[in-house]
Amino acid sequence: TFADLATASEAGNLGQTNIIINGDMSVAQRGTSSTSSNFQTVDRMSVGYGTISVTQSQQSLTSGSPYEAGFNNFIRMANTSTSSAAGSYVQLYHPIEAQHIANSGWNFKSSSSFVTLSFWARSSLQGTYYVNVVTDDGTAYYRSKAFALSADTWTKVTFTIEGNSNLTINDDNGLGLQVVIIPHYGTTFTGSNASTTAWFTLVSNDYFPDFAQDWGNTSSATFDVTGMQLEVGQVDTPYKHESFGDNLARCQRYFHRTDATVA
Repeated sequence: TFADLATASEAGNLGQTNIIINGDMSVAQRGTSSTSSNFQTVDRMSVGYGTISVTQSQQSLTSGSPYEAGFNNFIRMANTSTSSAAGSYVQLYHPIEAQHIANSGWNFKSSSSFVTLSFWARSSLQGTYYVNVVTDDGTAYYRSKAFALSADTWTKVTFTIEGNSNLTINDDNGLGLQVVIIPHYGTTFTGSNASTTAWFTLVSNDYFPDFAQDWGNTSSATFDVTGMQLEVGQVDTPYKHESFGDNLARCQRYFHRTDATVA
């Protein structure tokens, strides 16, 4: 049964594959730098922003804690035009097909069944930032976590997420779950209705509490992410590295670049 699968998988995560695709940021079929939004550089990672200008890029790692854990690349968001507007925002977004969640072994309707999200993050600006997961089928439900970063210091973030009886995730190839990491949201999108301790539905566009720091109005601010992993269970296990070819093949379900030479 579904419950049996969830219980068995959570006993030790059973060496499952990472639900996140290209979490090591190694595949960048479209290019390595772009001043445009959405999917432009690192595969499966979409950078969104408003009233602020951002350059997104794939960068190389040669030292530091993530490098020592086996990561050679990260995605960077760099602020190239600041804004103090209430409606400004910058986010890194990773979409997951519903069927990849529905068939993962996570009993997402049970509060005693869990998935664990982990990633490495670094910002040039010290402060408290946020990450959330969002369901797409039925009523959208949000589950958020705050995390603190010291300036220019890689930090491992771990977020264990319980199921909820109100969640709907279909067994199809539509969008099922979104992972969103947030360097900056203006006050249009923040407020006291947001929670960082339980699933909630959106009220008054309050996605998160107010941000204490102002990354969006800090010239040349940067925000870096690598090593994203989502796995069934409550344990943050070592990242499940895969070959570049296997990683590329999973990315090519969504984008396949063909370079042709005309004689």
